[in-house]
Amino acid sequence: MAIASFRTPPALTDRGEDVKKLTGNTRKKPLVIKIGGAILNQASALNALLAVISRLKDQAVVLVHGGGCVVDDRLEQAGFTTEKKNGLRVTPKAQIPVISGALAGNVNKSIVAQAAGLNIPAVGLSLCDGDMVACRLAAPELGAVGKPLPRSSKLLDTLLLGRFLPVIASIGALDNGELVNVNADDAAVVICQLLNAELLLLTDVNGVKDAQNQYLKTLNSCQAGQLIEQGVIAGGMTAKVNAALKAANQLRRSIAVASWQSPEQIIHLLNGDGAGTRIQPDS
Repeated sequence: MAIASFRTPPALTDRGEDVKKLTGNTRKKPLVIKIGGAILNQASALNALLAVISRLKDQAVVLVHGGGCVVDDRLEQAGFTTEKKNGLRVTPKAQIPVISGALAGNVNKSIVAQAAGLNIPAVGLSLCDGDMVACRLAAPELGAVGKPLPRSSKLLDTLLLGRFLPVIASIGALDNGELVNVNADDAAVVICQLLNAELLLLTDVNGVKDAQNQYLKTLNSCQAGQLIEQGVIAGGMTAKVNAALKAANQLRRSIAVASWQSPEQIIHLLNGDGAGTRIQPDS
């Protein structure tokens, strides 16, 4: 899970002002929560998270999701193989219909439907809806994978002011209209930038571990680089830590990485209590 402190970066003070009026508290920012992984295969875990969100009556919330496990199953069913580089999915163009259908279709609408079951008015979106996010190709070796860039918060501002829960799939589009797959952690970061929001990255574990297999309370870019080089941080956690470091430096706030398995921690984190590993911005 990842959450930022409440200091507003000067470069982003003009964003999210309308949404802050939702509570009448000009210090409270929207909260972006990123989910993915095993939580999407466990209805009870997702239900527990949504139940916590339903209790945040004075907090504007946005859910951003991936769904790698679902995508892997759908690709296998379609006869495709899955390849990853440094924790990032390689996405041949031919796989985009399957991936976008899984994420922006089945996964997205399943979350919306489950939220509706708890009387949460959710709206399913992708990154390219409402001109929210622009994408350019991230790297040639990754194929149809997009690097997201913030563009317009107008749609999200409108939904949050109306007390809807936006649920955003990590599928974007290039300027030529071609769909691209976007790493869900990167998608959460760009939505956080767009809204000048607090950020919460939920993962399957309670934080980032050191070489002694102990959870770290804090982590900076220098330490992260060493642990990645040593192979201690590897696979999907590499992408997650890199996204959290990017967010911490761009937003000038610490970001925490912790588990979705205890969603009640969200309330503690919002109250400033420590949990997980806090990713620190460069000084």
